[in-house]
Amino acid sequence: MTLPAGRATNALAVVCVLIFLLLFLTDRVNDAAVMGGFIPARVNSPDLLAGMAAVPWWLTPLTCTLIHAGWLHIGFNMLMLVFCGRQVEHVLGWKGTLVLYGVGAYAACLAQWAIGPSSTDPMVGASGAISAIIATYALLYSQQQVRRIGPLSANLVRMLWLAAAWITLQVMIGVAGGAGLADIGRIAVAAHIGGFLAGLALTRPLLLWRFRRKPHSVQ
Repeated sequence: MTLPAGRATNALAVVCVLIFLLLFLTDRVNDAAVMGGFIPARVNSPDLLAGMAAVPWWLTPLTCTLIHAGWLHIGFNMLMLVFCGRQVEHVLGWKGTLVLYGVGAYAACLAQWAIGPSSTDPMVGASGAISAIIATYALLYSQQQVRRIGPLSANLVRMLWLAAAWITLQVMIGVAGGAGLADIGRIAVAAHIGGFLAGLALTRPLLLWRFRRKPHSVQ
């Protein structure tokens, strides 16, 4: 299978890999996780890391996507990003893809904060943002025929089915992995759900933005 080109997707993947290699080779992954990872408790206590060279808390939903805990973590995330991201970018364009990725990152952190606002465990990795990409990919390329249910349109029913399936999968992963969903190297289930729901919600608006009709000028 030949994937379409995707300069935004490729750029995101390259940046993530380069930063991982730099941190891994200098043995600074743990330090970076604290300074640039998303720590839920910092939302309500911005001075939690006062005196340290930490990234402002409101930027950490983005910087945490650039930090990965290990080879398996970065490898799986980049595989999913490149495979789904390039196909999504083929439809949404590079601007829409970056918006989807960024909003997905913030939605993922919002969900993680919601389940543990006092947690001081850093969350790292791009999987929350990538979950938004996966959601859009699933909507765009799903071959399953879905019928409307009462007042619910077929498109909304498909979104609800995908959301239910993804949430169920993430909860099962969380149960299998045990507690401590925000631990470094552990699966942040809530973040995956938050990112995925953001992707479902953004797909149609981004499609309309991408293919909006421009008025013709009259000579």
